[in-house]
Amino acid sequence: MGSNEARPQNHQPQDVAPEEPSPTGARGWKIHTEASCLRRHCSSLLRRDRQSRKAGQLFSGLLAMNVVFLGSAFICSVIFNKVAITLKDIWIFLAILKLLALGWMAYYLFFTRWKAKTRLYRDPHAGPIWVKGSLLLFGACSVLLNMFWIGYDIIHIHCKSPVEIVFPCIQIPFICTQTYFIWCHAKDCAQVEHNITRCGLMLTLATNLLLWLLAVTNDSLHQEIASEGNWSSSCNCSNATICQVFQKGYILLYPFNTEYCLISCSMLYIMWKNVGRHLVEHPAIHIKPRLRLHGVIFGPLLGISAIIIGICTFVMYQIQATNSSPSLQAFVLYYSYYICLLPVMTIGALAGTIIHGLEERELDTVKNPTRSLDVILLMGAALGQIGISYFSIVAIVATNPKDLLNSIILAYSVSIIIQHITQNIFIIEGLHRQPLLVNEAPSHATPFTGGSASTHGPPTDHMVTSRACQECGPSTSNKEKDPSGKDVCANTSPTVSHLKGRGGIRRASQNYMQTYNHLNWKRKALKEISSFLIMCNIILWIMSSFGAHPSFENGLEKSFYGYSTWFAIVNLGLPLGVFYRMHSVGGLLEVYRFA
Repeated sequence: MGSNEARPQNHQPQDVAPEEPSPTGARGWKIHTEASCLRRHCSSLLRRDRQSRKAGQLFSGLLAMNVVFLGSAFICSVIFNKVAITLKDIWIFLAILKLLALGWMAYYLFFTRWKAKTRLYRDPHAGPIWVKGSLLLFGACSVLLNMFWIGYDIIHIHCKSPVEIVFPCIQIPFICTQTYFIWCHAKDCAQVEHNITRCGLMLTLATNLLLWLLAVTNDSLHQEIASEGNWSSSCNCSNATICQVFQKGYILLYPFNTEYCLISCSMLYIMWKNVGRHLVEHPAIHIKPRLRLHGVIFGPLLGISAIIIGICTFVMYQIQATNSSPSLQAFVLYYSYYICLLPVMTIGALAGTIIHGLEERELDTVKNPTRSLDVILLMGAALGQIGISYFSIVAIVATNPKDLLNSIILAYSVSIIIQHITQNIFIIEGLHRQPLLVNEAPSHATPFTGGSASTHGPPTDHMVTSRACQECGPSTSNKEKDPSGKDVCANTSPTVSHLKGRGGIRRASQNYMQTYNHLNWKRKALKEISSFLIMCNIILWIMSSFGAHPSFENGLEKSFYGYSTWFAIVNLGLPLGVFYRMHSVGGLLEVYRFA
């Protein structure tokens, strides 16, 4: 009976609630309904924003794809049929594209970027300083190249068409404006005029890609004419000395122009991916380690040795290549340098990869378009030299692998493939590691004291300053208070005091070595390996960019595949190989900085 009476009492509030709702229940129901509506409204807005972003990317990507295919068809038509479509037609087409891209960049610089919320979000990973520095350097060299081109055309103005002079004249303001635009806005995540910005970026990217393709094919045509020995010109130069200066300057600066176009394409692609992107705050974003030497010794010494030997080898080969056809000794010397250097680079990359595995550092899983593009460019650019190497291996094995020169080229090709693969693995592993907090130190450790250095990172600038003040003298009369209330050495600064006299130099050397000892062995090894690989890639970039190319001049693959086929393989693979070396330097700098 008690249970029967209790049951109605338990259900009574539920029965009464619909008839006479309490104020608290009504308020809770109203809040819950409003929260649900707000959640549905926010999810709908996010869905529409995501859909519009995908649609804008698709439309702008299709625009760039059609422009690139049309320009590529023009350029290929000149190669296969020089009568129907001439080089002047391509120049007119590219001049129109450059003017359109110039107009959009001017519109962005003068109107779009001043609008509210345009630069509300900025990508901290985009546009590192060395990428911007290389863009500025190659852009300046490209401007100088176009000046040589204009000077050469002006001397031959009696036999040159106006289009040949106008094209480089448009190229100069295009390069200057684009360099300034990328330098100032590489980190922007544009939040207004999404579709216009995406289309403008894709149009500019397509223009740079076609300029790179034209530069590659133009260089190929010049090399074909020179190698065939069919050079004849009815356009004589009135001043042979000035003409030769313009020709030499143009040929010397030609590789910088191709590199500038590729760097611009990569930076514009990152900006395109960042349009409309809302960055979420993440602790790793605020960690920005500085590029410091940290006392690395052996890596730079080995790298400098490789650069010096490489320059001597390159000069000796170039002397024989310019005076006459290279001899067997010249080829053996050139390839032997690679055979000695590439295995050392491979061992270093393998050791670095193993150290990455031993490090107890978490992977960085934050969405990062810059890092994703770096990985794609590394893998894609490596295919150029790897493809040439595989074609060489097939030609050598099928003909006479026991010949001295053929054996050396075979070893060179295999070493190239292995070195590219191991270096890519090392760089990609380093790019996906979480950065280390270099200013962290255990409380029980005292930095800059013998035998108790922390393994978490080098001492901060405040620690260095405090130690410098302590070494000024034991008396407190040598110190004075600065406006912020901190003790500093009287009448001197830490930097100046470290350089005064032999004692200052000795203290600076001690601080430098103590900074090196402050790192644990894993970080030391990674920084040594990265610095060595950076210098090796620099010398290999120099040797690949300038002068003659032994892969085309040795005659082995050319006789096996035929002139036209091997010429196309080499001239498509070599520019990618040159870009790979330069891009590897940027990736290795990132690995060094975060090690």
